[in-house]
Amino acid sequence: MLEQLLDPQVWITLITLSAIEIVLGIDNLVFISIAVSKLPYGQREKARKFGIAVACITRILLLLTLAWLAGLTSDLFHLFGQGLSVRDLVLILGGAFLLVKGTMEIRDLVVGESESEDVHTRPAASFMAVIAQIAVIDIVFSLDSVIAAVGMANQTWIMVCAILLAVAVMLLASRPLGQFIDRNPSIKMLALAFIVLIGVYLVADGFEAHIPKGYIYGAMGFSALVECLNLWVRRNQGRRLEAE
Repeated sequence: MLEQLLDPQVWITLITLSAIEIVLGIDNLVFISIAVSKLPYGQREKARKFGIAVACITRILLLLTLAWLAGLTSDLFHLFGQGLSVRDLVLILGGAFLLVKGTMEIRDLVVGESESEDVHTRPAASFMAVIAQIAVIDIVFSLDSVIAAVGMANQTWIMVCAILLAVAVMLLASRPLGQFIDRNPSIKMLALAFIVLIGVYLVADGFEAHIPKGYIYGAMGFSALVECLNLWVRRNQGRRLEAE
């Protein structure tokens, strides 16, 4: 365990997964707000925090289930002379899901559509009904980030820590973080591009075409650095325009 904590790649994986979980978790907050709005005003903040905590538990259970399935490496059948195990099927199907989900999300951002515009929630019958709704919503909309975590990290504790960090940020800084991403939609576009990249990696790995993770981390790190420079440039340009 100590050797893993001293490994730079472990920290890079943890930071990368946490960032993806945080950025993609912003959408969940929109749906959570809709569900909570059905309660009396005095119960909304309590329901939001308790719901996110319950959603954290369901997300970790989903993560552990997928990680366990990914550990089953015995061949189930052969396709075109290549053996496919449960792990391979999880990687291939999960990667395909990320490719489709990421591409559709990018398409929605490009044409200016939003999932939240089509969401209709029924009035909640009780406090616990809202909590259950939040848990289900989180499972559905965190599936992409959970699959990405399973594909990127070999150690379960890294994936769990990334989820816990993301949930902690959602609890403590959901409003300002959401406003920041709303002001800078390119941040979400970058995270979705990462999701597509991870999807390609998972599909390739499922078919035994292994891509070194260093290449993936290098591409993601370079892209994140370029985006930070773009944000810096846009901020300075805004200041100059205000000064003029």
